[in-house]
Amino acid sequence: MTPDLINGLLEFVGSLFTWANAVRVRRDRGYAGLYAPAIVFFTTWGLWNLFYYPSLQQWASFAGGVSLVCANIVWVLMMMIYGRKP
Repeated sequence: MTPDLINGLLEFVGSLFTWANAVRVRRDRGYAGLYAPAIVFFTTWGLWNLFYYPSLQQWASFAGGVSLVCANIVWVLMMMIYGRKP
């Protein structure tokens, strides 16, 4: 149970940083210095985790993963909407 709680906490803290990234892209009306395909890859990995964690009955990891995936999806959408800054 402890590894699940630690992983869930790490996923959730990661989501807080990712939410901050999404807010920053919206505020700046664009992004710079990021490699968008990497972000899309990690978002896809997060989506996989939403299937994987329940199969292992790791519910804390799943909860943190939901927050992280939501943040990543919003971040990717913001990058698509506002585009790359020159």
